[in-house]
Amino acid sequence: MKPVQENKMGTTPVLKLIISMSLPAMFSMFIQSLYNIVDSMFVARIGVEALTALSLAFPIQMLMIAVAVGTGVGVNSLVSRRLGEGRHEEASSAATHGLVLAFISWIAFALLGFFFTKPFFESFSNSPTVVGMGCDYIYVVTIFSFGVFILIDLEKTLQATGNMIYPMLFQLTGAITNIILDPIMIFGLFGFPKLGVRGAAIATVCGQVLSLLFCLYIVFKKNHEVHITLKKFRFHRGTVKDIYVVALPSMIMQAIMSILVSGLNAILITFSEAAVAVLGAYYKLQSFIFMPLFGLTQGIMPIMGYNYGARNKKRLIDTLKFAIMIALIIMTIGTLIFMLIPDRLLMIFNASLQMLQIGVPAFRIISLCFIVAAIGILLSTLFQALGIGIYSLIISTLRQLVIILPSAYLLSKIGLNYIWYAFPIAEAASFIVSVLFFKRLYTNKIKYLEKPRN
Repeated sequence: MKPVQENKMGTTPVLKLIISMSLPAMFSMFIQSLYNIVDSMFVARIGVEALTALSLAFPIQMLMIAVAVGTGVGVNSLVSRRLGEGRHEEASSAATHGLVLAFISWIAFALLGFFFTKPFFESFSNSPTVVGMGCDYIYVVTIFSFGVFILIDLEKTLQATGNMIYPMLFQLTGAITNIILDPIMIFGLFGFPKLGVRGAAIATVCGQVLSLLFCLYIVFKKNHEVHITLKKFRFHRGTVKDIYVVALPSMIMQAIMSILVSGLNAILITFSEAAVAVLGAYYKLQSFIFMPLFGLTQGIMPIMGYNYGARNKKRLIDTLKFAIMIALIIMTIGTLIFMLIPDRLLMIFNASLQMLQIGVPAFRIISLCFIVAAIGILLSTLFQALGIGIYSLIISTLRQLVIILPSAYLLSKIGLNYIWYAFPIAEAASFIVSVLFFKRLYTNKIKYLEKPRN
């Protein structure tokens, strides 16, 4: 039998490995962020009803992404750990289970979209135009969501083996296709019918399906360290459990973001619509600051999982140390940008004088927590990589619900400008809990990892 080739996650110098695996993820996330802005620009040209319809549709899309990415993270963590342990057949089994679970997730959302889309929109709006546009959009993106569910699962599986280039290319394929098709489908260019909001949904689905076809070719026609095969497939309860131990907390972590934004909007709207607009502008802009950080987490998670499985404590801890150093550089730059030029950032959105008056101090206050938030996010990534997703869930819930919303509400009684201090308060508290969890994890598990044999 041909010997299994040594995995680069166990041999390549750690810093070089982190950079090589993180940069493609950072780039693909940048393209995705760019697409989101361009997509919003096109839809805004249709009218205010279209923007309202897509705003109402956003929680459904966020839930879909939460389930897709959450399942993918669970698969990624399990596959990388099994590879590190040298259990290649079990790693391949985990990858195959992930593909089947992604298919089941698509069926569930397709049924939900078909039967519950109209009642959902009618519960929020009495406008036939808004309800009609919202239904046009969600019917398409849910019923044809197999592209996003299966694609994300396969991307995370490839990332677990250390392959970050192909997932980047898949993301590029989908985003560029979407950007090109958006104006054509929405406004009826080059002889295409003018489809409006439905055209935006079709463009999104086309990008996902094209990316998926590219992905399927690479996964099944190229050689990889894991092999997905449905021949003689049978569900293994233990494998499904191992996937969802990490996947479920990750799903919940991403889903509660919609609750956070809704809660903050409810507090801010009591002051003015401009305050709500400032919060929306912040979340769009901060994604460009946090984007490199999330690309970094995608790169380091399989490295951590692999070396934990291989019981290589030094490479595991070195990965965390180098990641923290890189994150500190990124977030220091981000903090300086938000501190020094908040007015210029706001003017990207043609901010009114009232928005500037509210937003300039808000951006400076919120940016106080960037560096602390980065370390907390990296520690959460470590917990997920080691298969302890519940720690990440607890920290995320503290940060995004338990502390920030009550703090914001209480501070709103003092004044609008004080609400923004809820962000650094929540991050400081969750950082302390993250460090305590890390100390517990190190004492109970990491400390006793064996040194690799020569």
